[in-house]
Amino acid sequence: MPDATLLAFDFGLQRIGVAIGELRLGQARALSCIQKEDNTARFAAIGELIREWQPTRLVVGSPRHEDGSPHDMTARCTRFANQLRGRFALPVDEVDERFSSLEADAALREPINPMDTPSRQRRHSWQERKAAIDAEAARIILQSWLDHHAAQTHEIAEK
Repeated sequence: MPDATLLAFDFGLQRIGVAIGELRLGQARALSCIQKEDNTARFAAIGELIREWQPTRLVVGSPRHEDGSPHDMTARCTRFANQLRGRFALPVDEVDERFSSLEADAALREPINPMDTPSRQRRHSWQERKAAIDAEAARIILQSWLDHHAAQTHEIAEK
């Protein structure tokens, strides 16, 4: 399996969650959250991440309703993916992100140390929590892509 670094984005109007992953390892991790007001600043921040991490591919979450039909944000995420392709000349895959934010929120509610009670865990502001959720959602999106492609690679190797 080839070495490849990937960046994934959970696009939102207020924030863009970012995750990084390695194809060979098949694992993703939350990286950061871009909280810039205008598109110029957003794409400048993305450009910095691309220069730093040198990804070979980008992944963007595509929101859908439960039944798989397009969501209000689906077209905006597709436009964002197209802008990434045009600006950075990298392949961009879109991944169904149904429930990624709910899954991220649930994952972040679980204490890292099971012995910690909610009163012993550090309390975060709503903005910090939302940024962490967005980055974790990007991780879930990328992990989904990695899992899918690992299964495809495994099937090809078995043939």
